[in-house]
Amino acid sequence: MTTQKARDADFQDVQEPFHTMLIEQLSLFPYLEPETAPRPPDFIPIYEPWLGAREEKYVLDAVRSGWISSLGKYVTRFEAMFADFCGVDHAVSVSNGTTALHLALHALGIGPGDEVIVPALTFVASANAVTYTGAKAVFADVDPATWCIDPASVAQLITPRTRAIMPVHLYGHPAAMAELLELAELYNLVVVEDAAEGHGAAIDGRRTGGWGRIAAFSFYANKTITTGEGGMLTTDDADLAARCRLLRDHAMPPQHRYWHDEVGFNYRMTNLQAAVGVAQMERIEEFIERKRSIACCYSEGLQEIPGITLPVEAPGYTNIYWLFSILVEQPFPLTRDELMRALRNEQIDSRPFFHPIDTLPPYRTDQPCPTALRLGRQGLNLPSAPSLSNDQIARICHAIRKLGELRHHG
Repeated sequence: MTTQKARDADFQDVQEPFHTMLIEQLSLFPYLEPETAPRPPDFIPIYEPWLGAREEKYVLDAVRSGWISSLGKYVTRFEAMFADFCGVDHAVSVSNGTTALHLALHALGIGPGDEVIVPALTFVASANAVTYTGAKAVFADVDPATWCIDPASVAQLITPRTRAIMPVHLYGHPAAMAELLELAELYNLVVVEDAAEGHGAAIDGRRTGGWGRIAAFSFYANKTITTGEGGMLTTDDADLAARCRLLRDHAMPPQHRYWHDEVGFNYRMTNLQAAVGVAQMERIEEFIERKRSIACCYSEGLQEIPGITLPVEAPGYTNIYWLFSILVEQPFPLTRDELMRALRNEQIDSRPFFHPIDTLPPYRTDQPCPTALRLGRQGLNLPSAPSLSNDQIARICHAIRKLGELRHHG
C-alpha cells in the first residue's frame, strides 16, 4: 500500500524537473509536423488515415448533390451504420469527440456542484468536457495492467456530489465496465463512456459504445476510422438521443424553426464528413483486423526484451490496439525519452503517453495518482496506422531491439 508520505514525495520529485522535461518534449516531438517540413522517404509516422477511392467517390457525390452542410443522406446513413456497429438503437453525429462528451454530460443535466470521476491517464478533453458544464472532474487512478480507470480507485472517490463515472477505453483496451456499472447502480450514478479510442473494442463480444447510459466517439484523423474531425454519441435511450439531437442544433425544435426554449450548441457534423465516415464504416472490420494483426507482429518482434512491457488483452476483452503502446523501464538501457530520440534518428516517429491530467496546470492536485504518474513517465506509443506494413513493423522492432543491447555510458 502506497503511503500518503510516499505519494507526496513522488509528486514533489516530479514538479519542476518533470515540467521542464515536458517543455523539452514539446520542442523535440511536436504534436503535428509542420507542413513545410520535408520527410525522408523512409520516415514512418506515428499515424496516417487510411483513405481511398471510395471516400473520394462519396465526398464527390455529396458535393455534386449540393448537400454539404449538416443535412444530407450521408449523415443519417453514417449514424445508422454506427449504431448498428455498436449494437445500440441510436447514434447522434456531432462535430468532434470533445463536443460529443460535452453534449452527453449537458444532456444528462450535469452542471455546477456536480462531480464526474475521470481517469487521471487520458487525453485532457475528457476532463475539459466536464469543466465546460461547470462540474468538477475528479481523477481516479488507473489499473497497472490495462491502463484503464481502476474501479477500486473510483469507489474511494464517490461523494454525495458524484453524478457520473467517465471510463476511457485507453489506447483501445476496454475499461472494466461490469465493475463500474455495479458501482453506478449502487450509488445511482450514470456511466458516460469515453470511447474515442475504442472503436470495435469489446467485452465478452459486447462492443464499447453500448455499455454506458451514453458513449462518445471521436473520428479525428488518427482514430481507427476518421472523418477528419467529427464525433458520435451512442445510446439505447430514445429520450436522451432526442435531447442530444435538439441541443446539437441550437436547441431549435424541427417543427418550430428559429424558436429556442433554451441555450443550445452548434455541434453538427457535415454531410461531407459523414460521406467519408460511411466509406470508412464499410471497411471498419478490415481496419480492426489489421490493427490486431499489427499488434501481433509487434508482440512477436518485441517479446522478451528486458525492460519493455507489452500491452495486455485481459481475458474476455477485445483490445483493438488503437495505438500499439509499450512501457520502457529498467533494465532497458535507455529511458523512454532517450528511446524516442533514438527512434527519431532512425526516422521512426513515436509519442509519449498522455501526461496525467492531475499533473497539468489547470487540474493539478497535491495527491497525484501514482500508477498514472508512473505510466505517464514510461509509456510510449509506436506507429500504428492500419496502412503500416509488416516490413515497417519489423524495422521498428529491430531498431528497439538493437537499442536495447546498448549499455549505459558516462
